[in-house]
Amino acid sequence: MAGMGNNEISTRLEGKSAAIVVCWLLGNGCLFSWNSMLTIEDYYVNLFPKYHPSRVLTLVYQPFAVGTLAILAYNEAKINTRIRNMFGYILFFISTLLVLIVNSAASGEGGLGIFLAICALSGAFGVADAHVQGGMVGDLSYMQPEFIQSFLAGLAASGVLTSALRLITKAAFDHSSDGLRKGAILFFAISTFFELLCVILYAFIFPKLPIVKYYRSKAASEGSKTVSADLAAGGIRTLPGTVLFMFFQDEENTKDPERKGNKQLLSENIDYAFDMFLIYVLTLSIFPGFLSEDTGSHSLGTWYALVLIAMYNVCDLIGRYIPLIKCLKLESRKMITIATVSRFILIPAFYFTAKFGDQGWMILLTSFLGLSNGYLTVCVLTSAPKGYKGPEQNALGNILVLFLVGGIFAGVVLDWLWLIGKGW
Repeated sequence: MAGMGNNEISTRLEGKSAAIVVCWLLGNGCLFSWNSMLTIEDYYVNLFPKYHPSRVLTLVYQPFAVGTLAILAYNEAKINTRIRNMFGYILFFISTLLVLIVNSAASGEGGLGIFLAICALSGAFGVADAHVQGGMVGDLSYMQPEFIQSFLAGLAASGVLTSALRLITKAAFDHSSDGLRKGAILFFAISTFFELLCVILYAFIFPKLPIVKYYRSKAASEGSKTVSADLAAGGIRTLPGTVLFMFFQDEENTKDPERKGNKQLLSENIDYAFDMFLIYVLTLSIFPGFLSEDTGSHSLGTWYALVLIAMYNVCDLIGRYIPLIKCLKLESRKMITIATVSRFILIPAFYFTAKFGDQGWMILLTSFLGLSNGYLTVCVLTSAPKGYKGPEQNALGNILVLFLVGGIFAGVVLDWLWLIGKGW
């Protein structure tokens, strides 16, 4: 009997490797479109030289992301997770396709109308990100830590992939007429295809993996009402008005226990929430605006900003894999906070390096910025949900992503301070 029970549990947990790969790809899709827009800043700076696109597009994106995510996080317990995430990925696909169309129609001509259209699509990316990033982090918070780590690594990998693609397309069209525009159009064509792939993965592949069905059923047995559509997509039916699930049918597990409210979860994890906020306040006050416009002239010329952004993205990705080595993972709440606050020494370091240092030091600082950003993000988001029930882990994941996005918004606003004394 014990052997049969072990075999049954083993069957339920099949598909872990596939789930990790799909989570990585879905993480990519969450930021692939937005990183695409950030990575072609050289094209937009050339097209709209008077409008500071590297800063304005990010500033437009963030209010939509923060506002939408605040509403979604507040109502998390009532929202169908599947519809939320599907809406986000489909909106990413449609918006990326429209960016491709607008850039093609512009024929290399700038102007206020085209810039406003790009800004509107930037806002649409913010709405899509709020749906997907909060929804997926919340959804994965009650599954295995490797899943959320893989999703977060995918977020960083999207920056690496977009940087690599941008360097390739820039090199391919560097000496042709209208090369920047041709490279940007090819770039967004690839991005559009990738977003369509993510829609298919989330809709048809992810919900049918045995291990995903297992954890969603477990969350439902603990009182979660947001996973019913995902369970149905995976072939698990629930009976109206009951909590009857394929994997958890004993009386103890089918109770509808009370879950902690958002206020209580926030009060118990206020340090983690502020850690997330401070990590991204610092990062976005430097990346990408400062790196795109305020690092001076160097021997790399127009390649310099692209190299800096690529180095940040690569090191951010590496940083998200370091916590997989247990001896290198910070789990002490106090130490995570100390490490987070210590990063603020990078602000004077970047200022003086831009003013007096050479490009080697700037590349080194940018690499450390990315490495520490990715590392601390994974440490917080994999440590915080421990000890909670599925519905509470989902809610806490949404709350932490809200603080993350709030930090990004604050960082984007503070990024404008670098322009003091430069005509603004």
